[in-house]
Amino acid sequence: MNDDTRLHDGPAPRGEVGRGPPRSGDDHVPGGGLPGAVLSPAAASGVYAALDLGTNNCRLLIACPSGDSFRVVDSFSRIIRLGEGISTTGSISDAAIDRAIAALSICRDKIQSKKAKRLRLIATEACRAASNADNFRDRVAAETGIELEVIDRETEAALAVIGCSPLLDPKGRGAILFDIGGGSTELVRIERDPDEPDALPRIKAWMSIPLGVVTLAEHFGGKDVTGQSYARMVEEVAQHVTPFAAEHGADLTDMHLLGTSGTVTTLAGVHLNLVRYDRRRIDGVWLSDADITEVIARLLAMSYQERAGNNCISIERADLVLAGCAILDAIRNAFPLPRLRVADRGLREGMLVEMMREDGAIGGCR
Repeated sequence: MNDDTRLHDGPAPRGEVGRGPPRSGDDHVPGGGLPGAVLSPAAASGVYAALDLGTNNCRLLIACPSGDSFRVVDSFSRIIRLGEGISTTGSISDAAIDRAIAALSICRDKIQSKKAKRLRLIATEACRAASNADNFRDRVAAETGIELEVIDRETEAALAVIGCSPLLDPKGRGAILFDIGGGSTELVRIERDPDEPDALPRIKAWMSIPLGVVTLAEHFGGKDVTGQSYARMVEEVAQHVTPFAAEHGADLTDMHLLGTSGTVTTLAGVHLNLVRYDRRRIDGVWLSDADITEVIARLLAMSYQERAGNNCISIERADLVLAGCAILDAIRNAFPLPRLRVADRGLREGMLVEMMREDGAIGGCR
């Protein structure tokens, strides 16, 4: 994606149903879908499904157009750690494949039960990096009927912008958006066009860091994190972020951070002292720079067992959350902005909005 790119309004190409998953060298060609799925511009059933198979999570969102947005009719999210061990072995483990197929089977059943006919089913960093990704996708297709489309990092960044842009401060100029994943982190500078205030924001610059919470925690250790090991994680991430900030971090007036990831939603839940995670209280909440500093200090002071016992973290994220905080701190240091808006939304919402706009089923989705 070149600097100063506007997110397109027109239709993107879609693959043919039943042609099988793309092979090596074809990773960026959109894939097909479940048997019987229709990927034409018209979605006869009016039901859309977006699936995001990440390095850490498997997430599904099924929705119908409603006004200028959409109404969610079903959803699913499960931590599967598909990328566990890839940084050392180079391949997806048998255990991770089994976890993924179990989660994807649930997604298939939900898609079929809701009669979703307009689908986009994507995979990200783990399937970009693993040497056995093609074999994994073949097995997924054979056992679940789901044909995964491996998207590139540029597309991942663009979808995050589409999904999160409704949370831009309406009185601001733009944001530094970041998406901390399991195997990579996308960083995007987005700005409104002052001459077109109702248009989608422009992507002024973007980058992808080949580090996420899983890869960073596996390299530095995620359970027993000391002040020294945490500082080394921040320094490792900063080596990637600092050159981007040097080129694109000037003039941050009227801008804010906009974060989408399990890291920022977890931090917000801990900050609010929630008894259990509540998306309605998290999505769109503002955190000050001082709030973030205080929560990260609290997490660093906790033992692994204390983090695992916190209902907003749980055992599933207890060994990953501080790696995510280190990525966030490197971003905060590079882009010293006073506020962060938390987004419990991202790629799935971006895919739904994009498909619905292509079909003319919704407007600008502002």
